[in-house]
Order: sequence, then C-alpha cells, then structure tokens
Amino acid sequence: MRRLDKKVLAKYPFLKEAKAHVQSSGISIDSLIRSHSGKGEDLIKMAADRVKASLRPPAFDETNSEITHPDDEIYSYAIARMLVSCMDDPSVLDKIARYEAERSAYFLKAEGPEVVAYVAKAVDLDITSPDMTVKQYVDLVSRMREPRWRLVNRDVADGYVRCSRDDYAVILRERIRQVIRLQLPLAVPGPIAVRLRMYAEDVSHTYQEMILEQYGEVSEDCFPPCIRAIIAAVTDGTNIPHTARFTLTAFLHIIGLDETAIVEVFARAPDFDVSRTMYQVEHISGSGGTEYTPPGCATLKTYGLCVNPDKFCKNTAHPLSYYKYRKKIAGKKA
Repeated sequence: MRRLDKKVLAKYPFLKEAKAHVQSSGISIDSLIRSHSGKGEDLIKMAADRVKASLRPPAFDETNSEITHPDDEIYSYAIARMLVSCMDDPSVLDKIARYEAERSAYFLKAEGPEVVAYVAKAVDLDITSPDMTVKQYVDLVSRMREPRWRLVNRDVADGYVRCSRDDYAVILRERIRQVIRLQLPLAVPGPIAVRLRMYAEDVSHTYQEMILEQYGEVSEDCFPPCIRAIIAAVTDGTNIPHTARFTLTAFLHIIGLDETAIVEVFARAPDFDVSRTMYQVEHISGSGGTEYTPPGCATLKTYGLCVNPDKFCKNTAHPLSYYKYRKKIAGKKA
C-alpha cells in the first residue's frame, strides 16, 4: 500500500496515520486549543460546525465535501471528538459517529480497491474474503433494519455468511461507525474542557433547537393512541411488558424529554422504583452507547401495543410520524 498523503487522511481522519500526521507536525491539538490564537479559534469553530452538521441526517455531495485544507480537516476532526466528549450526551456521540462514517463511505465510493481494502483492514474488517463468521456478521448488522440483513435471508454455510461487494460497502460504513463510537467519550483534560465549554453549550443549544423545530414543545394531547394507552396503564399500576416500557421511553426521549422527565412519567405508577427505572431509562436513552428509537406501527402490532387506533393512524406508519402530524395540525389551529 502506497503512503497515504494528507488529503487521503483528511477523508479518513480516524486512521492511525492521521494521528501520526498530527504528532509529526509539531503542533499538538492541546496547544492549539489552549492558545486562543486565530488559527486555534478557527479550528475550534470548524470542529463545532462539524458537530452541528452531524446533528442532521448526513447527506454528502460535491457541494459540502470538497477538501481544500487537509490539515484543517484532520485537526477539526480531533477537536470535534473532544468537543462532543465534553457534552455528556450519548445521542450526540451517536450522531457524530454516524456522520463521520457516512462521510467516509461517501469518499470510499470514489476510491480504488486498494484504498478501500486498506481502510477496511484498519478497522479490522477483511472485505477481500467472500464471507465472514456468523458472529461477526450479527455484530455488524445488528442496527440494520432492512430484511436483506436478517440471517434467515442470507446465504449461510458452516458458520459463515456470504457477503457481496455491495454488502461490504454498507458493512464497512457500519464498522467505521462502531469504531468511532467505541472510542467516545474521550477523557478530556480539565483546562481543555473549560476552553471548549462555550462551544459545547452552543452545540447543545443548537441540538435542543433542532428537536423543538422538529417536534415542538412536548404535548401529551398529540401523543398517538398507543403511547397514551401505555401511559394510562402505567398510571393505573399495570405491570406493563418490557416492549411497552421500551416504546414509551424511546418515544419520550426522541421528542425531547430528558431522563428525569421520563422517569417522572413512570413515577405515576404505584410500584415505582426510582433506581430501577432510572437505570432502564438511561440505557434506552443512550447512556450505554446506543440511542434507540421507538418501533414502527407494524412492529407495535406484533407486540400487541397498537390499541384504539384513530383516524390519524391511517396516514402514519410510526408513532413519531403521528406525533409530528398532530402537532402540525394543532399548530395550524392555534
């Protein structure tokens, strides 16, 4: 494999060569952040913009992926990792990992097989093999929802799953996401965290604005019947199944309630256990490294949680879509 130049490293800044490039430059990340210099300030702002871009669904094209200053891209990636590590928000960590993986996948489409294979090897994935073990496959596709990824729909023989080149393109993206996410959060030194606090708060404020922009102020009146039914069951002291607890927690988390507010919903139950509930809520909300979304309507039907459907349910396939639609109608009437 030929030596990777810095323009290639700027595309894949998670590679160990990118870190080595920074170390060999003689300018440390910490010194740039601490310096309050014009260049350091510019790179922190660039990193903050990078994190803000990750808060929305990634979409890359020629207009937003041109690399004109490779060193800046490499440094901003490193600073962005520090920035999100200061925020104490697992959902933001998930989003930056997804964003960087999608960005890398975009660039990989235009690379030759040698570079693609090298990047894959760097994240412990051998895409030159026609198959992979069932265990590795299951670990890599666990977040993928399309039927094609289900093991029952794959060509499996002797403990190995057959994978095509197109399969590997998607799996590599997911593996990059996993690697980046597993490295976060970083242990950020106190003085650096203080220096980045203002930018972290600005990103957090932007994130909250985006949630409100998408879902508005939380309104129980606009909750779908399934969610209202689960809340009613909790209030009545019914011992609801894990699937219902998961659905309610994920729904409330995505529309903007913090963990304390979600726990307060469950506090309506007569047998409320604060420590057990907080543990469950934190896990589903993303403290374990994965932010979950509530199941769609089809899945809720299989769980027996689709109850009392109303006229608005006919036009939606997901509780969040229902909620957004009802909020939109309520806004027009206001």
